[in-house]
Amino acid sequence: MLIVQKYGGTSVGDLKRIEEVAKRVIKTKKECAKLVVVVSAMSGVTNELIDYAHHFSKQPNAKDMDMLLSSGERIASALLSIALNEQGYKALSFSGRKAGILTDSVFTKARIEKIDTRALQEALNNDYIVVVAGFQGVNEKGEVTTLGRGGSDLSAVALAGALRADLCEIYTDVDGVYTTDPRIEPKARKLDRISYEEMLELASLGAKVLQNRSVELAKKLDVKLITRSSFNNNEGTIITKEEGMEQALVSGIAMDKNQARVTLRQIEDKPGIAAEIFSALAARNINVDMIIQNVGVDGATNLGFTVPENDLDLAKETMQNILGAKSLIETDKEVVKVSVVGVGMKSHSGVASAAFQCLANEGINIQMISTSEIKISMIVQEKYGELALRALHKVYKLDEK
Repeated sequence: MLIVQKYGGTSVGDLKRIEEVAKRVIKTKKECAKLVVVVSAMSGVTNELIDYAHHFSKQPNAKDMDMLLSSGERIASALLSIALNEQGYKALSFSGRKAGILTDSVFTKARIEKIDTRALQEALNNDYIVVVAGFQGVNEKGEVTTLGRGGSDLSAVALAGALRADLCEIYTDVDGVYTTDPRIEPKARKLDRISYEEMLELASLGAKVLQNRSVELAKKLDVKLITRSSFNNNEGTIITKEEGMEQALVSGIAMDKNQARVTLRQIEDKPGIAAEIFSALAARNINVDMIIQNVGVDGATNLGFTVPENDLDLAKETMQNILGAKSLIETDKEVVKVSVVGVGMKSHSGVASAAFQCLANEGINIQMISTSEIKISMIVQEKYGELALRALHKVYKLDEK
């Protein structure tokens, strides 16, 4: 049996926590034949390294940032390997390069292209516990790349898929996936199971349990995934296929504070203008989410969309380069995205109207709306975000079994 485990930053937050993780790893090793452990940087280290870089530059070179930030995970993997060896268990620490993780060359947001598992397989066949530095790989030139925030989740799922692991366990500081953030809504309930589709939506909409790209890859590679806490022995949440699951009307409510709204007013209403705008944003690796375009009047139209807050300045600069002084560009960072997710929406009516009426009853104005088969997302003022989340959680009775 082969298991891949991933431990997040809080799980390896200090030397004492690394000792506790080593105990859990040893317990797992006694129960299975082969074990790969993926680790994030120790809690706070990545932010500290970013602060170091910003001491010298407001916009440091992306290639240098990847070289810098990848060191945090290598430190954690080496320390855990040392701890395991000291306990009498053979362990080897691997960088992303040594683990054979090959990526494209989009620094700070690289995508995994393939994994050469030969070095990993050799170590596993020799009964080593392999400890891999998450969040990183190398491009075809051998340059270090990183996979974006939460990239260690992606490392673990990709390795599990490449090695055809029997199970991929994601350990964090929470027990599993909840109906919403329990820090905001104390009545939030832990889910025993959730579909890949729902988890993907929740992860992309602000739920912090799993990185959305890792869920997407787990679904694609059919990786059996479970998320649980490294601070206790409670049962976690299984992320699995939708088939055979009871389809709840709504499974969860998510909130994403990392949102900014961009409104372009009086842009020329002509064929291809939207393509020109969004192609320019894509060329700069800016992910656009919700989009609203009004019907053109007198040859001009308004266009609104949302981007991650940390990409707002770059998005604004990109728009100014395209539109110049011809159009008015408005931006707003004081917004959040609140989303309702559930596979049961496919076969039930009234879910959207219940959400809109709920927010209306609370006096919350909706600025933008986006829907899919299993989600409804709404942009509201940031000051109303937590109120909206709690109200929606209550209206769909998510605190009840």
